[in-house]
Parts: sequence; C-alpha cells; structure tokens
Amino acid sequence: MTVIDRLDRHLYQPGLLFLPFGIYSESQIVRPTARFLPTGVELVKDEIAKICPSENRVECKSGDSYAFDVMILATGCRIAPEETQGMLESGWQTDIFDFYTLDGAKKLRDRLAGWKGGKLVVHINEMPIKCPVAPLEFCFLADWHFHKRGMRSAVDITYVTPLSGAFTKPEAARTLGHLLQDKGIQLVTDFSVERIDSTNRKLICYDGREVPYDVLVTTPTNMGDEVVRRSSMGDDLDFVATHKHTLQSIKYPNIFVVGDATNLPASKAGSVAHFEAETLADNVLLYLEGKPLKEEFDGHSNCFIESGFGKALLIDFSYDFDPHVGRFPFWFGPMSLLKESRLNHWGKLAFRWIYWVFLLRARWIPGITRNKTVKPKIA
Repeated sequence: MTVIDRLDRHLYQPGLLFLPFGIYSESQIVRPTARFLPTGVELVKDEIAKICPSENRVECKSGDSYAFDVMILATGCRIAPEETQGMLESGWQTDIFDFYTLDGAKKLRDRLAGWKGGKLVVHINEMPIKCPVAPLEFCFLADWHFHKRGMRSAVDITYVTPLSGAFTKPEAARTLGHLLQDKGIQLVTDFSVERIDSTNRKLICYDGREVPYDVLVTTPTNMGDEVVRRSSMGDDLDFVATHKHTLQSIKYPNIFVVGDATNLPASKAGSVAHFEAETLADNVLLYLEGKPLKEEFDGHSNCFIESGFGKALLIDFSYDFDPHVGRFPFWFGPMSLLKESRLNHWGKLAFRWIYWVFLLRARWIPGITRNKTVKPKIA
C-alpha cells in the first residue's frame, strides 16, 4: 500500500472553525501524517500531476510514476475564490476572508483580534460545500466572541446564503433559523452572488440586491481537486461520479472514491468520509476477491453544530432520513438531537481528541456505526 500526498502534515479541518476566535491554536490541529499510517504503508510526499485510469497508473510532478491494481481517490475538495468576480481583488485577505484553509483562518484571526466593529457578513457562495453547517457555526461563535469582548452591540452580523432557509433540511432549517433570530443575526436567503464589489465592499446578487460589509467571511465555491480536471475524470465542479452505495467509481471499476471527492448527494463532512471508508474498505477486499460489492452506504452523516455560549446542537441524517429530534447514539442518549445542550458542546470539543486517537487509527467507537440506526419517530 502506498499513500501519495502533497503534504506531510495532516490538518484537523474541524479545528479551522475555532482558530479565528483563539479557541484552538495551529499546533492543536496539525500533526505529522506518518504518525497515523499503519506499519508497512509507504508515504510518498509528492503531488499527482495526472491520473491515467485506463493505464492503471498515476504520474507525479516529480516525474515519478506509480502503477496500481486498485486506487482509492481521496483528493477532497478545495475553495475556488477565482470562480467569483471580484473575490480575489484588493479586498482578499484584507476585508474578505475564508476560514476553510489554515492560512485563511489565521489571517481572519489576526483581523478580528483588533477589529473595532461594523458589518460582519458571513456568506456561502454556492452549494455544495464541505461541512455545510460551518458558516452557521461561525455566525454563532462570532456572536459569542463579541459578547465576551463586550462589543456585540458594535457588530452587525448578517448570514447570506443561496438556500431558501438557514439549512438544506426543513426541520433543521427551522431550528437554526430561530437561533439566528434569537441571537440578532440577520438571515438573507436566495442570494446568488453575481460579483463582489471590493472597492465599495458590497455583495451583489444576480437579482440586483446588495449586501454591504466591512468584513466578509466567505465560503467560496467548492470544487474537486485540480488533478481530477487534468485527468478528465470529473463533472463541471471536478467531483467524481461515484456509486452512492458502494463507493466504486461509476466509470472505472478498480477505482474507489471517498470523502469530498465524490459527487454523492451526501453531506461533504468528515463523518461522511469516515462512514464511507468503512464500506469502502470492505468493498476493496471484495473486489480483489472477485465477489459482489456491498451496496450498504446510506449517506449517514452526523455533525455537532456550535451555537455559542458553551452549547451546541447535534444532527444525524442520511439519504432517506432528514435531521430530527431524538437521542444519540443510543435510543436513551446520552446526547440530544437537534436541541442545544452543554453536553453536545463538550462532545464537539472532545471530538478533536477522538479524531487523533480513534478515527485516524481506525479504532472502534461504541455506538457509532457506518449506517444510520436512530430513525425518527413517525407520528
């Protein structure tokens, strides 16, 4: 087994949400990749220039080439600010920031540290994005952060989304929409950005609406890795066509795809990649043995949603079941679904330790299964 990665450090991406507010430091969310690989797995630090699926090999920018019998494509997705007119002009990383990259999160932290207040706009450019609730969480944490600094009254927070509500799923959208209202955060929906006027600091919608900002925290268009485009393997957003239940490439039987690189109608979240990986690992072995693959992945996703002031919500859903109220991971709990609690907040913070110690090392966690087990009650 060979792992090819352009970086030799692994980033705990959920930690990027906390970095701008000084809750986490860089040292807490970055570790050497080699530390988490099993004995016998070779780590190659290189960047893949092109995938040649018909020839069962990859070409690297170093000039090296690697043949494969089976390939697992885990190239994730990237922010593409260049896709929006005006985003990369004079305001980029001055008045316009992302927090989906380590560099962006650190520069946003530095900007907020000395900020005296004004219009803070948190914006989603278009869907899909990785961790769809993260921009909402940023709003809630910003509300808490400025309260703690004694300057909340000096900050006007607006959440701008292309969706018709605060979230994609109706019940969750209602709950999260009420939270925004309760915290005095303005919600602007159905807003598709045509361009950003960075000179006058305005978001401009295709329908002519404008939203002014002093600081814009944007989630740019998310796209698959550029190697997918160079290899002509993806759709218009460079995501790879993948069987929604087996994780096998639709076009190439000996290629399996996991995480944000897929075009699956599932959330682009870390939990989804974890649950996918369990089915994918079984199916790689079945493929090598010439046996039928398991069609079992059900789009399972769960996610803590930080709501500020030491509280969080938890959502759990799949292809067939929307987020709903209830208990998790067992019928008796101990955690509540779609309700704020301090336990959920501590679960969110504890997840960083769980990630480094359990998830990356493929250790079993009691009660957490690849498929959704807690179904909503039908009235």
